[in-house]
This record gives sequence, structure tokens and C-alpha cells, in this order.
Amino acid sequence: MKKPFIWDHYSDQPYPIKDRAYKKKMRKRVIFDHVELVLKNILLFPISIISMNFFKPTKSINDNFLGIGIDLDKGKDIQIELVNELGVKNLLIRMPLWQMDRVDEYLDFVKSFPKHNILLNILQDREHIEDTNLLKQDITKIFDTFSPYIKEYQVANAINRTKWGFFSTKEYLRWYKIIQQIRDKNYPSLKLIGPSVIDFEYHYMIDALFNLHDIKYDAISSLLYVDRRGAPQNKQMLIFDTKNKIKLLYALTKLSTKTKTDQIYITEVNWPLKDTAPYAPTSEKECVSEKEYERYMIDYLKIAKDSYMISRVYWHQLIAPGYGLVDNRDNRVRKTLAFYSFKKLLQEEQNATN
Repeated sequence: MKKPFIWDHYSDQPYPIKDRAYKKKMRKRVIFDHVELVLKNILLFPISIISMNFFKPTKSINDNFLGIGIDLDKGKDIQIELVNELGVKNLLIRMPLWQMDRVDEYLDFVKSFPKHNILLNILQDREHIEDTNLLKQDITKIFDTFSPYIKEYQVANAINRTKWGFFSTKEYLRWYKIIQQIRDKNYPSLKLIGPSVIDFEYHYMIDALFNLHDIKYDAISSLLYVDRRGAPQNKQMLIFDTKNKIKLLYALTKLSTKTKTDQIYITEVNWPLKDTAPYAPTSEKECVSEKEYERYMIDYLKIAKDSYMISRVYWHQLIAPGYGLVDNRDNRVRKTLAFYSFKKLLQEEQNATN
């Protein structure tokens, strides 16, 4: 990841862009994209709110509901051990485009989980957004390398955060279209998932789902965090608790012509943990205790599953001192309360299918 984009190895995300002149220049370049976003939402946001109580799921969700994010740099052997202890079958692995020199390492990591269903999250960087030829070259290499083992690919991450590289939804749509064209021509069996909007920012989701670009999502991905509200039952904008946020997302998915199915994957969610700076991804104000984290996780997953509108939730992530199920500081592995509760939820899920 090249400047002005800098990776924060503590919280596993880019730092906010410090170069104000660069941000101003880039935002000015896409100003008309944002005008279009506003106009689109003036029309479609009220329609989606009105319609969200009319769309009912037509079938029960997959019993294979829970997943977890794992990371190449968090230790292969310990993660194999923890994944096996949990009994989780759905794994999300990030593949950063700025680490193409490590593709063989990522492949070895993927092959360490031969009995698991893996979703590969292709992480964008500005270099691959601006250089179309480089993007085509490296996406082809990713598909060539991983397609014998992985059939699902999340195309980009947190597209509505400039620190991740995109400065407008339209930039993302053009980028997604290039990847889709490569898939359609040479890898038709692969499944592409997007648009990967983070948080309750449905103006970006609307922009990504209602457009004139020649794209289709095989499933919808959402990084539906509610941590800044505290408990998942707490409301935003008067009516939007987690249940209603999911209902709105589902309505948008049903209304859009860009979705091939009504499958929705929540590919990131967690709460930041108290007293873990600099590992926590937010300020201390938003952080919760491990007991609160455990309770909020259980409630969130129950709300999502009971909605019958979410096909899968990937908890983010297995090992991360500031927000994960396991704390690996001080060269030791400490499982949090949430680790054991997540394990219990997986066991209940598996027992229900037997």
C-alpha cells in the first residue's frame, strides 16, 4: 500500500489519509458523482423505507450461517487449531492487491483449510484503481491461482471509506465491471460479491445497487457494523435498530436490478474492546468490555439469523486483540468469553442440521 495510503497493522485497516491537499483534489475530481448520489437518494431512500415492510423472505436461510475471518499474518498453525476447535466451516480470507508478491503464501494458507468454504476478499488499493492494465493482470492471476480452491470472491472492501482507495461509488462500479468482464470471459463458475459498503450508510448502498453500469452482483455483501450505537437493539435515525437495518438492506436487494439473487452476506462485524489501544479500530469512547462484546455478539447474530434475510455472517475476526475472539498479545493466546459463545452457537447450528 503506497502513500498517502498507509496500513495500520494494529487494527488491520488503512490509517485515515493525512494528506489534506490530496483528499481535496480527489474529492473535487468526483464531485459530480456525489451530486448524482444525492439526487438518486432523494428519490429512492423514501421508497425503500416504505417498501421494507412488504418484502418477506421466500425461503429459510442456509443452516450454514456462521463464518469467521482469518489472517495470513496471525499464524497459520494456531489458526488451524482454533478453527478446528470452533468447528466453523465458513472462512473469509483477505487477499490485498498490494501484496501480489505474496500470492504463493496466500495460496499455501488457503490450502491449509481443504475442508472449508472460503470467501476470498480482494482488497483494493489506489494503484490498482488507477492502473487498469495492472488490475486486469493481477485479477487474472488471482483467479488463476485460487479458482481451483475458492469459488466466492468479495470484490473490494469498505468502498465508502476514502482511506481504502475509492473516492466515489462510480469509481467502484467501473472497477467492479472490469473484474466482472474477466470473470465472465474466463471463469464463469466463480461468484462475485459486492458492493461491500461499511456501516449504516445506505446512501452508498443505494448508489451501488441502482445505476446504469452493466454489472451484476451474484450476492450482496455488507459490512453492517452497529458498534457505535452500543447494543444491537439501539436505534439510529429513530427507527433503525439492527433488525430494521437488515430489513432495509433486504428491500434494496429486492428492488435492485443489479442483484442475481437475494442472498446477503454480512462480511464484517464486531465491537471494539476496551483497554486495547492501539489495537482497537475506534476511539476508547466506542469500546466495550469483553462481557458486553459477548452479549452484543450473541444478540446481533440472533437478530440476523431470525430475520431470514441474511444468508451468512462472517465475524471479524478470529485473532485480533482490539476486536477479535482471541487476544494474541504478549506472545500468548487468550480466548475471550465471546470465543466460547461463538463456539457454542456453531455447535447449536450443527446440532440443528443433524
